[in-house]
Amino acid sequence: MSNNIACTHCHLEFDASVMIVDEDKYFCCNGCKGVYHLLHDNGLHSFYEKTRSTVLTPQTNIFEDSHNFDASSFYDKFVKTNKDGFNEVSLVIVGIHCSACVWLNEKALQKMDGIIEANINFTNNKASIIWVDEVVKLSAIITMIRAVGYNAFAYDATVQEIQANAKRKEYYLRMVVALFASMNIMMIAVAQYAGYFTGMIQEIKTTLNVAEWVLSTPVLFYSGWIFFRGAYYGVKNKIVNMDILVATGASLTYIYSIYITLREQGEAYFDSVTMIITFVLIGKFLEVLSKKHAADALDVMGKHIPSEVNIFKDNKITLCKLNDVCINDIVVVSSGEKVLLDGDIIKGSGNFNESNLTGESEPIFKTLGDSVISGTVSIDADIHFKATKDFEHSTLSSLVTLLESAINKKPKIEQLANRLSEYFSSIILGLAFITFVVWWYWPHDFETSFIVGISVIVIACPCALALATPVATLVGLSLGAKRGILFKEAAQLETMAKVDTLVLDKTGTLTVGKPEVTNETIHKVFDKNILYSLVKASKHPVACGVRNYLQENNLLDEYILDEYSQIPACGIKALYKGTILLGGNAKLLFENGLNIDDENASTKFYFVIDNEIIASYDLSDTIKENAHHMIKTIGNKNIDIIMLTGDNERVAYKIAQEVGIKTIVSQQTPEGKATFINKLHKEGKVVVMVGDGVNDILALAQADIGIVMGSGSDIAVDVSDVVLLDDSLHSLLDAFKISRTTYLLIKQNLGISLLYNAVTIPLAMAGYIIPLIAAISMSVSSLLVVGNSMRIRLQWNKN
Repeated sequence: MSNNIACTHCHLEFDASVMIVDEDKYFCCNGCKGVYHLLHDNGLHSFYEKTRSTVLTPQTNIFEDSHNFDASSFYDKFVKTNKDGFNEVSLVIVGIHCSACVWLNEKALQKMDGIIEANINFTNNKASIIWVDEVVKLSAIITMIRAVGYNAFAYDATVQEIQANAKRKEYYLRMVVALFASMNIMMIAVAQYAGYFTGMIQEIKTTLNVAEWVLSTPVLFYSGWIFFRGAYYGVKNKIVNMDILVATGASLTYIYSIYITLREQGEAYFDSVTMIITFVLIGKFLEVLSKKHAADALDVMGKHIPSEVNIFKDNKITLCKLNDVCINDIVVVSSGEKVLLDGDIIKGSGNFNESNLTGESEPIFKTLGDSVISGTVSIDADIHFKATKDFEHSTLSSLVTLLESAINKKPKIEQLANRLSEYFSSIILGLAFITFVVWWYWPHDFETSFIVGISVIVIACPCALALATPVATLVGLSLGAKRGILFKEAAQLETMAKVDTLVLDKTGTLTVGKPEVTNETIHKVFDKNILYSLVKASKHPVACGVRNYLQENNLLDEYILDEYSQIPACGIKALYKGTILLGGNAKLLFENGLNIDDENASTKFYFVIDNEIIASYDLSDTIKENAHHMIKTIGNKNIDIIMLTGDNERVAYKIAQEVGIKTIVSQQTPEGKATFINKLHKEGKVVVMVGDGVNDILALAQADIGIVMGSGSDIAVDVSDVVLLDDSLHSLLDAFKISRTTYLLIKQNLGISLLYNAVTIPLAMAGYIIPLIAAISMSVSSLLVVGNSMRIRLQWNKN
């Protein structure tokens, strides 16, 4: 007679002679006793209702001292202070296996004094914890996590990426094995199917069955392991998922086929085993690719930030690590360099490109006492500035933090097939069991009832249901790629099809993003080679616009100028063969004794020789081709269109009028754009955001779909969901058409799959379909779905 008893906490059985008794409770050790009382003292006793059938494996690790988490070095690297003054950290919880584990950790932390928020993502076990450091220390939080049987360490995006890469490779290997075995089995199956109808001696049939047995075994137990694992957790959490149906159908078919092979009578269906596993595994592989993309996006901005800056110290310029720069240090920035810290200019002046942050299309002139913002670019300024913030609290660093938060909170798209599969799988298993029982009682034959039951499962295998979405989306993705439209994930096609609001940035999206000459006024005939030589050496956007205009309309030669200087916020001054040349705005002319009455002088470029105005050029940011047509066509699809820009209201209104946009939101910061997108979400809108610069990345990340032009900044391209490689607004229109057509095909495929099952399952239950015909029918249903998905190619080829 056994003298074992189950522990009240972990449910492990142990010898009653060593038990620890506490009232009417029995514990295998003091650790379990302590955790039990900890849970009850904090009102978390319902944890045992969620784990009554689960054995809790006790932690045997020897953990490092939790007080190490309070070290200043750890805080500097991993702990951040949010806008409310609370501390925030991201941890990875070790030991989480199910939703009950998540529930326990969240509740245990939320019960602690000083904890403001504790959320755990079950997909990657990442915990986001916000707390008041004066009330509770991080070491106490770690101790609590360990006390309930888990461990924690700091979240590192690079480690997460390594794990995502490893998982992708694992799925790839499993899929390769499945595909290799399936192709070989199907060659053998051709002979078997032919023999079924024309006749084949049993000895040859058995030999072929054994060959298929050998090939299908690694497919089922290696490639199909993920389905068995998913089925295990489904049963553990009382959820009937698609993995249970796949594992059940494949396993029963495999077992029955072994029985037939050994008995040497009847038909084996090892080919069905490999088909079931291979088809569904392809869909699983696509999911892994999506998770890999998410891991890449989390650390996207860090690789675009230089690690060192120049500082002026001890009367010399030296390199210093970005994170080591302190407030009041003097930072040196040369023309063409990016400003990485916030500060005030103490020496020098010049123009700065702030379009990456503010959306303002024209350069901003700054001089002594003006503030510079991290993330902007010096056009022609060589300056020294005094840092007013360290990098951790800089504008650029704040953008990084907000971006990571925005990506983590991006809405997750749940595929329609997965929403149906839970009910579908439960119903099929129930019908298969009922069929088996009925046929067992009549005609009371195990083999017959077993074959009919397997037929129900095999004919209803969710291959067609699993293929309904990925095949259609892959066809849509290939069509997009051919037209210069890059969807980074298949799920984005479905999301984009549901969009009801389109938000457009102005500069670089609706417009070209580069000033172009719209009008040339010649006051006196002159040698255009002289003007070309004047503007060619300048990197100023206005000068570049004039230079491009001259190159397009003339065959030019470059002259060597005797003297040359760029005057910040004014223009260019040079000397050529004794004549004084000026090229720039009205301010430059005024400083050289020429007065002009022109309200729009800031958008004009004047060319002057010896104090005489020779020519003038009007410049503006040109609207992209097909902009008005694109706005009108998308608006006719019941989609609200909004212009969201950092530019001033006058310029924004002018562009909006020309392209036909009625709703304008101007003068927005990057944070303001993201806030506006969130406001639309709260109103129940499904939002597409289209932009091209760093100033758009927060809004791109917050939107359901972020679309960026291929010529946009590297960071914006990395963060976006869709890239228009040819920068064409016509491609944006095509993206909407492809997504809506693809989503329609997905719904049609699901309809085909469900209609097929509605017809064939009753026939299988009635015994009219043997497993062989069931396997063929299952393949036919998959071919119907694939064939329907291919129709999108025919439709677009006609267009």
